[in-house]
Amino acid sequence: MPMTNAELLQAMNTRMPPTSALLGRKVLAIDPEAGTVRMSFEGRREYCNPMGNVQGGFIAAMLDDCAAIAAIAKSGLRIAIPTLELKVSYFAPAKVGTLFAEGRCLRLGQRVAFMEADLLDGDGKLLARMTTTGLPIPIPDNALMVETS
Repeated sequence: MPMTNAELLQAMNTRMPPTSALLGRKVLAIDPEAGTVRMSFEGRREYCNPMGNVQGGFIAAMLDDCAAIAAIAKSGLRIAIPTLELKVSYFAPAKVGTLFAEGRCLRLGQRVAFMEADLLDGDGKLLARMTTTGLPIPIPDNALMVETS
């Protein structure tokens, strides 16, 4: 029996890889049917470059996490989505504080997933956009995952 949106939201916020916990990830809303997700991340001082902005690699990691969660939700299965390639366009500096990400699974096939994600500040200003391709891989029920709980 598939999880309800509320159950999926709770599962995504209680079981996550250490990288997601490091980035301060919180799943705020999820729509498996549409393949969309809204999340928040904490842009921490430790992530900043010498100019005081969140370094682009941390932004890419946030967007990669968001896009993957959109595809995982859309699949309705226990899968992983290793990234095959990604492109990030940066439009404005990301500052320390809460950042928001909106992810979309554009197409989910058996061998490839196409996704995108946007990073926004608290005022809704677009800071960065990522497009990415991933490889959907089923995760066996007995597989050990590295997660925080």
